[in-house]
Amino acid sequence: MTAPVDMMVFTPHPDDAEYGVAGTAARLAAEGKVIIYVVCTNGDKGTSDMNMKPEELAKTREKEQLAAAELLGVREVIFLRYPDQGLEDTPEFRKEIVRLIRMYQPETVVTADPYRRYIWHRDHRITGQVVLDAVFPYARDIHAYPDLIEEGLQPHRVREILLWGSEEPNYRSDITDTFDVKIAALRCHRSQVGDSSNPGLEERMRQRHHMFAEGEDFELAEAFHRVELFR
Repeated sequence: MTAPVDMMVFTPHPDDAEYGVAGTAARLAAEGKVIIYVVCTNGDKGTSDMNMKPEELAKTREKEQLAAAELLGVREVIFLRYPDQGLEDTPEFRKEIVRLIRMYQPETVVTADPYRRYIWHRDHRITGQVVLDAVFPYARDIHAYPDLIEEGLQPHRVREILLWGSEEPNYRSDITDTFDVKIAALRCHRSQVGDSSNPGLEERMRQRHHMFAEGEDFELAEAFHRVELFR
């Protein structure tokens, strides 16, 4: 059992969390909050280069994720190393997520919204759904996975869930002061976004996050569907 953490981010692939929550994570980390990343797949299919071997790409993407997390102030990165495009909603995967939630006891859990319609990477849907199920009811209920109780992992009630990529956002997080570090973290994922000479990335992201902040009293935001579970 570890000390409770403030935020636990379950990301389908290396780089998804940087798109979805990096600005918020950086702001909270700067405030002294403890952030943990859990990367569900190894991203070994994330290339159009026929000469890139999947096992080498997986190693590269792990290094990129560690570099991005260090920039953001993320305390720890946990790699589950499932194959890219290979996630399934299984009891084994769900139990693994429950174990981590009970171990780290996060106040907030962040992941991809599984309910985005039509075109959405399947790994995102599976990750989001399994994490939601793990949060409620499995991590909460004492008779779910009694062997975890024997390991000393007591039930835990997550206070809130933030879902990125939602078509129904109801919560905006101010990233005006951490936008630059979000972009720097994204640029760590060179295998995905190219090198620093990619001129369009920052402008596209700025426009996107400016749109997310519409109606707020700050300039740039990350948008989530927020679910409050226990006060």
